[in-house]
Parts: sequence; structure tokens; C-alpha cells
Amino acid sequence: MQIVIDADNAILGRLAAFAAKQALNGNHIVIVNSEKAIIIGGEKDILAKYKKRRARGKGSLKGPYFPSKPAAILKRVIRGMLPYKKAHGKEAFKRTRCYEGLPTKYKDAKKIISKREKPFKFITLEKLCKLL
Repeated sequence: MQIVIDADNAILGRLAAFAAKQALNGNHIVIVNSEKAIIIGGEKDILAKYKKRRARGKGSLKGPYFPSKPAAILKRVIRGMLPYKKAHGKEAFKRTRCYEGLPTKYKDAKKIISKREKPFKFITLEKLCKLL
């Protein structure tokens, strides 16, 4: 079964946990509008945390590499919630797809939409990627 999720105003961690669980259950997960997912917290704190993660991959030691595109960051968060080093985790990770924007293939598909109000302090993945 294929599940299409619209990440507009969805909280990043909760969205990733839901997607990871569904992928482990054998469903194909497609997440659209991944740049509109939000991270709750102060902008300065979140930016400092992600800059620190990006800086770890630089220099002579090489890696770990941390993505800088919204869809790739979302996919990396989902990977963190899967046992991706085991066979069933690898298969579940392969069943997930993240897209920026809304591809024409999924315009008419029925989507799961988060109906939450925006919290007081947050930053979108799109803004985070521009500031990195």
C-alpha cells in the first residue's frame, strides 16, 4: 500500500516517526512538500545544532556527511528512526521517498495532511537550509 503524506506544517520528528513505522509495516511512503515541515524551537538554537552537524563532515577525517537539502534532511531523520543496518530496516528505508514541492505524479493522490496550528517558535526546513 502506498501512503502519500503532505509535510506542510507537520512537525519533523512526529512526521518521521509516523513514516518510519509505516515503512517498517511494509507500506510505501511518499512525502511531498518536505521543505514546509517545521522544527519546533528557537531559530538560533536549531541553526547552531545543524551547523555543528554539518561541520562534523569537514576536514581530513571525512564524514559523517550531513545533507543540506530539505528532502534529504527529512530522509536522514527518517533513517535515524529505522534500524537501517539490518535487512528489514534497509528494505523499509528503500520504501520511503521524499520530494520538495508536489510532483505531478501525486497531484491527484489522496494525502495525509497534518491539521495542527503552527507553534509559537519554529523554523521550516526550507529556511534552515537557506541559513546553512
